[in-house]
Amino acid sequence: MAGQVKALVAAKWLAEAVKNNQVGPSLRILDASWYLPKLNRNAQEEFRQRHIPGASFFDIDDCCDKSSPFDHMLPAASEFADYVGDLGIGNQTHVVVYDGSDFGSFSAPRVWWMFRLFGHNSVSVLNGGLKTWLREGHPTADRYTKPERSEFKAQINSSWVKTYEDVLENLASKKVQLVDARVEGRFRGLEPEPREDTEPGHIPGAINMPFPSFMDPSGLELPVEELTKLFEQAGVHLQKPFWVSCGSGVTACHITLAAYLCGHQDVCLYDGSWSEWFAKAAPEHVISEGKGKQV
Repeated sequence: MAGQVKALVAAKWLAEAVKNNQVGPSLRILDASWYLPKLNRNAQEEFRQRHIPGASFFDIDDCCDKSSPFDHMLPAASEFADYVGDLGIGNQTHVVVYDGSDFGSFSAPRVWWMFRLFGHNSVSVLNGGLKTWLREGHPTADRYTKPERSEFKAQINSSWVKTYEDVLENLASKKVQLVDARVEGRFRGLEPEPREDTEPGHIPGAINMPFPSFMDPSGLELPVEELTKLFEQAGVHLQKPFWVSCGSGVTACHITLAAYLCGHQDVCLYDGSWSEWFAKAAPEHVISEGKGKQV
């Protein structure tokens, strides 16, 4: 499946590939599970106990810019290349990413987006994640064999990554739509943020599209017609440029994936997202129905 691959693959398709021993240099599976601390779930430990056969673990807290004060900010291209090469991924490899979230998908779209950002388009998200894999009765493994190292060349499309300064400038120019993937309570400022010292709320002018809304109750991605309708209902114009944000740059990628499925490939991410915005912004730039940011 080199070349043009689908952004979503079905569990049935992947199960066939696993059964036919296709996992190897041309097809790699990544468990990209990551959970908010309040869930008390250890993604690596869960991977050791149960994962899709042949999968490797992709840790967004390890493949990141470790010098940043903010969680799992993007690594340099050379660091990304080194990390994925170590997982047996080359430039010709079709990569399928999933996670073990109860939503069906939580952090996997972030890793899908990272591959595309670094120039690798042969990447798919497992539709419905491990939740669907298990529901359909596909096998899991508890043993891990590290793949043989591969050579991966990465080149970043830096125009897809937005900074605090970019977003601040956009407050004045209002040229770009900003869409926030956090759940409504956090966006409005009524439910706590998962990180200490960060109050909930949102960036002025941001539009809320909570990431769970892109999936049906079973965890599968909604059909394109319904995704398109969601953007319309939220008042997001797909034909015009927009940037996405969330708590720390993870669930924002659900919006990017949904837009991609609707035919729009150039959505940009504010990587620092709310954690950086709240830390740096003036109190009047923290819109909240709760206590907001105190001077």
